[in-house]
Amino acid sequence: MPVGDLVATWLAEIGVKVVFGVISIHNMPMLDAIARHGRIRFVPARGEAGAMNMADAYARTTGGLGVVFTSTGTAAGNAAGSQVEALTACSPILHITTQIDRPFVDRDRAPIHDVPRQPEMLRGVSKDVLRAWSAASVITTLAAGASVALSAPSGPVSVEIPIDVQREEAKVPLVWPKPRKVGVSPDKAAVDCLAELLCKARRPVFWFGGGARAAQAQATELLKRGIATVTSTNGRATVPENASGSLGSFNMIPEAQEFYESSDLMVVVGSRLRGNETRNNEMRLGRTLVQIDADASQGARNYPVDLFIHGDASETLSLLLEKLPERLDVDEALSTDAGKVREKGEENLRAALGPYAVVADTLRDYVFDRKLAFVRDVTISNSTFGNRYVSLAAPNLGVHALGGGIGQGIAMAIGAALSGAAPRTVCLVGDGGAMLYIGEMATAVEEKAGIVFVLMNDQGYGVIRNIQDAQYGGRHCYTLSTIPDFAQIAGAVGLPHRRISDVALFHDEFVAALDVQGPVLLEVDMTAIGPFAKSFAGPPAGAAGKPVT
Repeated sequence: MPVGDLVATWLAEIGVKVVFGVISIHNMPMLDAIARHGRIRFVPARGEAGAMNMADAYARTTGGLGVVFTSTGTAAGNAAGSQVEALTACSPILHITTQIDRPFVDRDRAPIHDVPRQPEMLRGVSKDVLRAWSAASVITTLAAGASVALSAPSGPVSVEIPIDVQREEAKVPLVWPKPRKVGVSPDKAAVDCLAELLCKARRPVFWFGGGARAAQAQATELLKRGIATVTSTNGRATVPENASGSLGSFNMIPEAQEFYESSDLMVVVGSRLRGNETRNNEMRLGRTLVQIDADASQGARNYPVDLFIHGDASETLSLLLEKLPERLDVDEALSTDAGKVREKGEENLRAALGPYAVVADTLRDYVFDRKLAFVRDVTISNSTFGNRYVSLAAPNLGVHALGGGIGQGIAMAIGAALSGAAPRTVCLVGDGGAMLYIGEMATAVEEKAGIVFVLMNDQGYGVIRNIQDAQYGGRHCYTLSTIPDFAQIAGAVGLPHRRISDVALFHDEFVAALDVQGPVLLEVDMTAIGPFAKSFAGPPAGAAGKPVT
């Protein structure tokens, strides 16, 4: 069988249903086979960056493998920025890229699409980089790459397949090799130590990060037994967002700091304790600190810890639960105190929104109640209410640009919508970011993706203007002065569009958009509606007064 057909068949045999990418002369043998076989849906993105973001969101929402195809050279480079996001979020992605003919590989002889140091580029944005040097080794190399991508700590793996290898033939395996997800079992003595600490603690708090998303059942059971919880933005809904005893992701307000200081034990599960959620690690976290992570290199990286347990979150917490009583002997006020912190955070946040409380409340009600996927780009509305106020129904239904890069939300929404994880996807994006991925709106229309795009249009980089007001004497520069007419862009690609200039109409327009087949663009005209009640000028500064970036 030709290698291109082998790749298409193998992907279908291991259960892959949707892949993303951009067709090119250097990946055509594989994509032609996918088209001929008809077993897999190929989504032709308008650019490799968008394709990678789509595969990323697909992986996050399904909990499985995301697959993306790019060509060699510039095409693989186009995907690199988006692959940084996937690496940051530990998304299991198989990036099938290509190479020039083997006689010219790594020799800098300038054949078309050659990048002499492509593997070095890919290593900077990949968990691992592999190359299939022969037709016979293509499938085993892909299986190895997928296994690495899926195994904790998961992440994107790039596999190069030279174009001459794709054209060759190879034997069809008697049994198709499948990816093997390898777990990290914890040291039982360390878990025993944690169980002893928990049984003695009066005010134990668990901080759940993105690495704990697969441990939802265990985390929820711990909450029932008496602990209090807080989540990172990427760990949201690891415990139910409406549960008592949970701060949600209101993890950095002054009241939260006071709550942490009252804790005699904090257990951090699957979180890097990122700077923009810990005031650059200057927040104080409990008198005794324990960390659980599948990545041994994360141990005590950002905070000194009293105990580090190297293990998968789900397996470690399952073992821990076996050693705990049905109800921990904790301070009776712990759950109530946690609830008060969250209530205060929500109250203050909502007051700062001004007229946009209508948008936040509407999204909060429908995203949670209807179990919608909620994809957010980096924009003021997400940084204020999207990341913490709008409740998620499940951990896999929240997708955001964890690495802080703008513009990726549109493409991520397509990947989330095509995953089938939710009946509808809501995408919160700003006008500045939207301009980076305008072309992918055509992809959303072509694929009939079930997305409601909520585009908050303040005519430029609003957050940059706010920072310039706060820190640079109000000198506005380079914040964009030419903003496209999104109604015309939507009309050009056949995307239904509504411009909302009266915020009171947002609720009804949003509810109507949920019932439309395919994508819809709701453009919120912020210049007509007015500013937030409180200006947002970036993340809070650290204790030393330096801005958190």
